[in-house]
Amino acid sequence: MGKEKLHINILVMGHAESGKSTTTGHLIYKLGGIDKRVMERVEKEAAEMNKSSFKYAWVLDELKAGSERDITNIDKAMWKFETDEYNFTVTDARGHPDFINNIITGAWQADCAIFIVDSTNTGGFEVGTFEPELLAYFLGVKQMICCINKMDATTPIYSKGRYDEIVKSTSYYLKTIGYDPVKIRFVPISGLEGDNLIERSNNLPWYKGSTLLEALDQIQEPKRPFDKPLRLPIQDVYKIDGGIGTVVVGRVETGTLKAGMKVTFGPTGLTAKVKSIEINQKAVEEALAGDNVSFKLKKKIDPKDLRRGYVAFNFKDDPAKQAISFTSQIIITNHHVGQISEGYTPIIDFCSCSGAVEIEKFHSKIDPTTGMEVEKEPEFLQKGDAAIVEMIPKKPMVVETLGESLPLGRFMIRDKELIVGVGVVKSVEKKEYPNKGKSTKSAFMEGCKKFGAAVANGREKFGAAIANGGKKFGNVLVNGFVAAGVQLALHYIN
Repeated sequence: MGKEKLHINILVMGHAESGKSTTTGHLIYKLGGIDKRVMERVEKEAAEMNKSSFKYAWVLDELKAGSERDITNIDKAMWKFETDEYNFTVTDARGHPDFINNIITGAWQADCAIFIVDSTNTGGFEVGTFEPELLAYFLGVKQMICCINKMDATTPIYSKGRYDEIVKSTSYYLKTIGYDPVKIRFVPISGLEGDNLIERSNNLPWYKGSTLLEALDQIQEPKRPFDKPLRLPIQDVYKIDGGIGTVVVGRVETGTLKAGMKVTFGPTGLTAKVKSIEINQKAVEEALAGDNVSFKLKKKIDPKDLRRGYVAFNFKDDPAKQAISFTSQIIITNHHVGQISEGYTPIIDFCSCSGAVEIEKFHSKIDPTTGMEVEKEPEFLQKGDAAIVEMIPKKPMVVETLGESLPLGRFMIRDKELIVGVGVVKSVEKKEYPNKGKSTKSAFMEGCKKFGAAVANGREKFGAAIANGGKKFGNVLVNGFVAAGVQLALHYIN
């Protein structure tokens, strides 16, 4: 049996109408991830509606709809395919603010991003209110493949000049975000026609680089933090009938999840035992950092007691705790918010958890490159400012320092759909669990034991007191009898 292939998470992103869904659908179809009969049917329907160019995007949407109808399929809005090197899971980050939660979740989980650029767009890159590339970079997606799409529609078609022009402008744009263009693989493609997706295209004889498939197989194997304590942010919770019960879905960010393990969920402290684990709908005994999993709980737990953003951990190994407040280093990246003052309450996004926080205090403004203080307790912050601030969550959430946990130690700051800035956690004031992470039943049983011990101890003390009292009472009686005897003897002597 050959070595099991490593699992790689891919985020497909790009601006609206760049061809993300068409490219992704065509790639998955060519790699055998879509049934030929399904593809033929969708192709026919698209042709009848005079929408043939939409066929790959539509078949991708049909796959998504099918997965959403199947309650046992945990990977909503995700697709899978396999190459010679890796097993891939794909998240489509649609280039629209309404899909910000999808992009945040996809970026947190991604090992590499595929950035789709429309070569027919002559408007260039404009810094707007929503930039998935910026989001991906600050959430830690450092590997990128950039596909220059719609090469079949350039003027002239498959134009090398247009490709070179787009690579230059895209490189400059990505460099301003923080990416190193030298490390990015640029590939000219046609998502619709299939040029350079799997095989080298004869329409692009001037291009000597990798196809998209080859670029995917050249992704550097990500380092997984297996040795750290378990951290598994919840993405979804389901109650499945037929005796299955409560099923929790998420990604193991650090550590290892094992069948039979007792896990605690922060920030509530609810505890249950893991009955079984599945990866890609296959039962496994354990899941490692980087694995997307679903796991069944042995204990009957109401799914309403578990929410997206809660974090599963092993209480015996460095428990994850609720943050009372935390100190962060933030950078304001958007001028649309103007000046912000103390008391400003934006939304922050950690991994799968989002919530309002109050920026209670500005400790200092700092130089973003050196970290040195440049102004103490500034009155306001604006675009370009970096600062050390105190933040107070408006709802219970698990927060950790960047050194403790990357997923729980860095965040995006937004005002509705507007990305305001980014931040990392420097220190946290944490709340202790009242029952020390035990389940309600365990806490109750321990309370009963303590009560029983107290009763036994009280009974022992009470018995000792009775015995001691009896002894003293006996001594009093004896002394009394002795005294009475002496008096009686003296009476008779006299």
